[in-house]
Amino acid sequence: MRWYILKVQFNREDTIREALEKRIRLSNLKSSFGEILVPTEDVVEFTRAGKRRVVKKKLYPGYLVIRMIINDDTWFLVRETTGVGDFTGSYGKPTPMTDGDVERILKLAYPDADEEATPKTAIPFRPGDRVRVKEGNFQSLEGDVDRIDEANGRVTVIINIFGRSTPVVLDHWQIESL
Repeated sequence: MRWYILKVQFNREDTIREALEKRIRLSNLKSSFGEILVPTEDVVEFTRAGKRRVVKKKLYPGYLVIRMIINDDTWFLVRETTGVGDFTGSYGKPTPMTDGDVERILKLAYPDADEEATPKTAIPFRPGDRVRVKEGNFQSLEGDVDRIDEANGRVTVIINIFGRSTPVVLDHWQIESL
Protein backbone atom coordinates (compact mmCIF):
# COMPACT_ATOMS: atom_id res chain seq x y z
CA MET A 1 0.00 0.00 0.00
CA ARG A 2 1.12 3.51 -0.84
CA TRP A 3 -0.13 6.98 0.12
CA TYR A 4 -1.80 9.16 -2.51
CA ILE A 5 -3.31 12.65 -2.62
CA LEU A 6 -6.91 13.10 -3.80
CA LYS A 7 -8.36 16.35 -5.09
CA VAL A 8 -11.86 16.79 -3.66
CA GLN A 9 -14.49 19.50 -3.46
CA PHE A 10 -13.41 22.41 -1.29
CA ASN A 11 -14.94 22.52 2.23
CA ARG A 12 -16.43 19.03 1.86
CA GLU A 13 -13.34 17.03 2.78
CA ASP A 14 -14.85 15.39 5.88
CA THR A 15 -18.13 14.36 4.24
CA ILE A 16 -16.31 13.02 1.18
CA ARG A 17 -13.97 11.03 3.45
CA GLU A 18 -17.01 9.52 5.23
CA ALA A 19 -18.70 8.69 1.90
CA LEU A 20 -15.50 7.06 0.65
CA GLU A 21 -15.16 5.01 3.85
CA LYS A 22 -18.78 3.89 3.51
CA ARG A 23 -18.27 2.79 -0.12
CA ILE A 24 -15.14 0.87 0.88
CA ARG A 25 -17.03 -0.91 3.70
CA LEU A 26 -19.82 -1.91 1.28
CA SER A 27 -17.39 -3.18 -1.37
CA ASN A 28 -15.32 -6.34 -1.23
CA LEU A 29 -12.13 -4.25 -1.60
CA LYS A 30 -11.58 -3.47 2.09
CA SER A 31 -8.16 -5.16 2.11
CA SER A 32 -6.91 -2.77 -0.61
CA PHE A 33 -7.50 0.36 1.47
CA GLY A 34 -5.88 1.80 4.57
CA GLU A 35 -6.40 5.15 6.26
CA ILE A 36 -8.07 8.20 4.77
CA LEU A 37 -6.96 11.50 6.33
CA VAL A 38 -7.93 15.14 6.19
CA PRO A 39 -4.63 16.69 7.40
CA THR A 40 -5.32 19.30 10.11
CA GLU A 41 -3.43 21.22 12.76
CA ASP A 42 -4.55 22.90 15.97
CA VAL A 43 -4.58 26.70 15.78
CA VAL A 44 -5.34 29.13 18.60
CA GLU A 45 -7.82 31.86 17.71
CA PHE A 46 -9.16 34.67 19.84
CA THR A 47 -12.77 35.84 19.78
CA ARG A 48 -13.65 39.54 19.71
CA ALA A 49 -14.01 39.38 23.48
CA GLY A 50 -10.41 38.17 23.72
CA LYS A 51 -11.37 34.62 24.71
CA ARG A 52 -8.90 31.96 23.58
CA ARG A 53 -10.12 28.89 21.68
CA VAL A 54 -8.35 26.08 19.83
CA VAL A 55 -9.72 25.14 16.40
CA LYS A 56 -8.68 22.55 13.83
CA LYS A 57 -7.46 24.14 10.62
CA LYS A 58 -7.13 22.12 7.41
CA LEU A 59 -3.55 22.09 6.14
CA TYR A 60 -4.54 21.37 2.54
CA PRO A 61 -8.11 22.53 1.84
CA GLY A 62 -9.58 20.61 -1.07
CA TYR A 63 -7.37 17.53 -0.61
CA LEU A 64 -7.49 14.14 1.15
CA VAL A 65 -4.63 11.74 1.80
CA ILE A 66 -5.45 8.06 1.24
CA ARG A 67 -3.46 4.86 1.73
CA MET A 68 -4.37 2.21 -0.83
CA ILE A 69 -3.32 -0.26 -3.49
CA ILE A 70 -3.98 1.11 -6.98
CA ASN A 71 -5.68 -1.21 -9.45
CA ASP A 72 -8.63 -0.79 -11.83
CA ASP A 73 -11.25 -1.67 -9.20
CA THR A 74 -9.92 0.57 -6.41
CA TRP A 75 -9.26 3.44 -8.81
CA PHE A 76 -12.85 3.22 -10.12
CA LEU A 77 -14.33 3.03 -6.58
CA VAL A 78 -12.48 6.18 -5.50
CA ARG A 79 -13.08 8.13 -8.70
CA GLU A 80 -16.81 7.36 -8.77
CA THR A 81 -17.34 8.68 -5.22
CA THR A 82 -19.32 11.93 -5.26
CA GLY A 83 -17.09 14.96 -4.67
CA VAL A 84 -13.79 13.30 -5.64
CA GLY A 85 -11.97 15.08 -8.46
CA ASP A 86 -8.87 13.09 -9.29
CA PHE A 87 -5.59 11.78 -7.92
CA THR A 88 -2.60 14.08 -8.08
CA GLY A 89 -0.03 12.93 -10.55
CA SER A 90 1.05 13.33 -14.13
CA TYR A 91 -0.31 11.95 -17.38
CA GLY A 92 -3.46 10.68 -15.63
CA LYS A 93 -1.47 8.30 -13.41
CA PRO A 94 -1.62 8.70 -9.60
CA THR A 95 1.77 9.56 -8.13
CA PRO A 96 2.51 8.12 -4.67
CA MET A 97 3.69 10.51 -1.95
CA THR A 98 7.30 10.49 -0.81
CA ASP A 99 8.10 8.92 2.57
CA GLY A 100 9.18 12.28 3.99
CA ASP A 101 5.88 13.93 3.10
CA VAL A 102 3.90 11.02 4.54
CA GLU A 103 5.88 11.13 7.78
CA ARG A 104 5.34 14.89 8.16
CA ILE A 105 1.57 14.62 7.60
CA LEU A 106 1.22 11.62 9.93
CA LYS A 107 3.14 13.49 12.64
CA LEU A 108 0.58 16.30 12.42
CA ALA A 109 -2.37 13.87 12.34
CA TYR A 110 -1.12 11.74 15.25
CA PRO A 111 1.16 13.82 17.50
CA ASP A 112 3.29 11.85 19.96
CA ALA A 113 1.87 11.68 23.48
CA ASP A 114 5.22 12.59 25.05
CA GLU A 115 5.67 15.61 22.76
CA GLU A 116 3.96 18.74 24.02
CA ALA A 117 2.46 20.14 20.82
CA THR A 118 1.78 23.83 21.35
CA PRO A 119 -0.79 25.05 18.85
CA LYS A 120 0.11 27.98 16.62
CA THR A 121 -1.77 31.22 17.01
CA ALA A 122 -3.69 32.46 13.99
CA ILE A 123 -2.42 36.00 13.47
CA PRO A 124 -4.01 37.89 10.57
CA PHE A 125 -1.04 40.25 10.06
CA ARG A 126 2.15 40.00 8.00
CA PRO A 127 5.42 41.93 8.32
CA GLY A 128 5.04 45.32 6.66
CA ASP A 129 1.30 45.67 7.37
CA ARG A 130 0.13 49.06 8.65
CA VAL A 131 -1.75 48.70 11.98
CA ARG A 132 -3.31 50.79 14.76
CA VAL A 133 -3.09 49.93 18.46
CA LYS A 134 -6.62 49.37 19.88
CA GLU A 135 -5.77 48.74 23.54
CA GLY A 136 -3.02 49.36 26.03
CA ASN A 137 -0.49 52.13 26.71
CA PHE A 138 -0.01 52.92 23.01
CA GLN A 139 -3.71 53.09 22.15
CA SER A 140 -4.58 54.92 18.87
CA LEU A 141 -0.94 55.05 17.71
CA GLU A 142 -0.13 53.65 14.26
CA GLY A 143 2.84 51.62 13.13
CA ASP A 144 4.18 48.89 10.87
CA VAL A 145 4.36 45.19 11.76
CA ASP A 146 8.01 44.15 12.08
CA ARG A 147 7.95 40.57 13.45
CA ILE A 148 5.33 37.97 14.36
CA ASP A 149 5.70 35.39 17.15
CA GLU A 150 2.98 32.82 16.35
CA ALA A 151 3.92 30.56 19.27
CA ASN A 152 3.12 33.28 21.83
CA GLY A 153 0.60 35.31 19.81
CA ARG A 154 2.68 38.49 19.92
CA VAL A 155 3.46 41.04 17.26
CA THR A 156 6.37 43.52 17.20
CA VAL A 157 5.18 46.85 15.82
CA ILE A 158 7.47 49.77 14.91
CA ILE A 159 5.79 52.91 16.27
CA ASN A 160 7.06 56.45 15.78
CA ILE A 161 7.22 58.00 19.29
CA PHE A 162 8.70 61.52 19.71
CA GLY A 163 10.25 61.30 16.24
CA ARG A 164 12.00 57.97 16.89
CA SER A 165 11.11 54.53 15.58
CA THR A 166 10.45 52.33 18.61
CA PRO A 167 9.75 48.59 18.51
CA VAL A 168 6.79 47.68 20.73
CA VAL A 169 5.77 44.08 21.49
CA LEU A 170 1.98 43.69 21.66
CA ASP A 171 -0.51 40.85 21.84
CA HIS A 172 -2.03 40.35 18.39
CA TRP A 173 -5.54 41.18 19.64
CA GLN A 174 -4.37 44.63 20.76
CA ILE A 175 -3.92 45.83 17.17
CA GLU A 176 -6.12 46.20 14.08
CA SER A 177 -5.44 46.63 10.38
CA LEU A 178 -5.76 50.04 8.75
